[in-house]
Amino acid sequence: MSSDTEPSEAGTFGGVPHFFTTIATLVAPTLTGVLVNGYGYSAMFVAPTVAAFGGIPAMVAGKPGRRVKKSVEVKEMNLLTLSRSIREKKMSPVEAVQQTLQRIEKENPVCNAYITVCAEEAMAAAVQAEQEIMAGNNRGPLHGVPVAVKDLIFTKGIRTTMGSKVYERFVPDRDATVVRKLKQAGAIVIGKTNTHEFAYGPIGDRSHFGPTRNPYNPEKITGGSSGGSAAAVAAHLAAAALGTDTGGSIRIPSAACGIVGMKPTFGLVSKAGVFDLAYTLDHVGPMTKTVKDNAVLLNVLAGYDEADPHSLPQVREDYTRFIGEGVRGIVIGVPEVYYRHVDKEVEAAVRRAIDVYRSLGAEVREVEVRGFAALSEAQRITIQAEAYAVHERTVAEHGADLDPEVLERLLASREVPGYRYVQVQHRRKQLTRQFNEVFDDVDALLTPTIPILQTDINQREVAIGAYTEGVRQALLRLTAPTNFTGNPCLSVPCGFSDSGLPIGFQLIGKHGDEARLYQIGHAYEQAVS
Repeated sequence: MSSDTEPSEAGTFGGVPHFFTTIATLVAPTLTGVLVNGYGYSAMFVAPTVAAFGGIPAMVAGKPGRRVKKSVEVKEMNLLTLSRSIREKKMSPVEAVQQTLQRIEKENPVCNAYITVCAEEAMAAAVQAEQEIMAGNNRGPLHGVPVAVKDLIFTKGIRTTMGSKVYERFVPDRDATVVRKLKQAGAIVIGKTNTHEFAYGPIGDRSHFGPTRNPYNPEKITGGSSGGSAAAVAAHLAAAALGTDTGGSIRIPSAACGIVGMKPTFGLVSKAGVFDLAYTLDHVGPMTKTVKDNAVLLNVLAGYDEADPHSLPQVREDYTRFIGEGVRGIVIGVPEVYYRHVDKEVEAAVRRAIDVYRSLGAEVREVEVRGFAALSEAQRITIQAEAYAVHERTVAEHGADLDPEVLERLLASREVPGYRYVQVQHRRKQLTRQFNEVFDDVDALLTPTIPILQTDINQREVAIGAYTEGVRQALLRLTAPTNFTGNPCLSVPCGFSDSGLPIGFQLIGKHGDEARLYQIGHAYEQAVS
């Protein structure tokens, strides 16, 4: 992949691109002037005439008109409630984008969720969405809704950095398939979110643009590598976001930031136009405030793509179709191996979630998952071998520009013997089939998403009772095996620690069973809301 495109130098503020001088100019009822992608000033922008929408300035030929009193705030809404407000003309797409940009200007310096804010592009897309909706052309539930995209996913004409100095000026000439699908559905890309450099880390505090910080406590990690996407959704800086998951990178930050994250079945969502970490482990998926939001977003993202060699031929389906059916008669498996060396507050919260399912009529069974240790080792060997294959040239030519910890991990990755990689790939179908035997008896597994509470930024060891473990190893321990098997996994919030940090549980299903996981996750969400 080439990085020849060289936009003008980015301004910075506190190590993060300085997106715009003042948001006041952006939300003013007349003209707006903003910085685009951290590179330079955009053309002045004029809001449209949309008196029919509540809560935005009425504009005629660029002159301010009557201001309708706002009745709703973007930060109070999830994806579907915002979509409904837009559809019912209680809020316009322009106002949704303006409010979101205003929150980003206020909150992003704290959580560092965004590397690049697409202010000009987002406003232009909002105007277009508004005009289409006013003309009666509604593209669906994402139309006019601001969505964030992990800065590992290509966006045409908008820089995509991979969280690395090596790519800080790289501007793709095409959209990733998932971005194209978002735009076709009318979603508005509001910005590119921070990522652990090259997505090669589950912690989220190793980016050229600084660590992403947890909205619940900025001294704590978001988890990674999709930490910026999780923080953006949790801090109400986007209605939803896209992440990628190679060892847990959607689910880990979703649990750590108190949102919903889905790693779909491998091949269900196209990876075309997404920067590789590990060819056979990478997944792209949705990150949202609610379970139903997540299913709606997956409806847009899923589908066969000939540009992705791993894409699955599939029949289109509605992933919301079981939502609301409840869980009476559903069988949930609780595998003991996932509950070893788990923080006591995390385990207590997950056990309470299990009790909720019992109260809803689900059957809960203790089960054994075969081959867990072998899967963990196979995933480790695979990610190391494939990650170094991706980055061999980067290490050789730009090693000095990489974060030292990421470089160290890449150098360790090249030590994996080729025969070991071949051996685990040869056993892949067998190990996957062995793991999936558990679904002969249960509909889903329920486990903690991560076994620890959020650690401090830059902390690298954590005590779990009398057991001490590396933070990276702990974060990956319960999520990585299913990247090797390709099973779908849904992380759902299930309360808070005594110190106010979010906790999440993970639902694991058989291949292609996303709709069932959404049914089970939604039932819990409704029961405790």
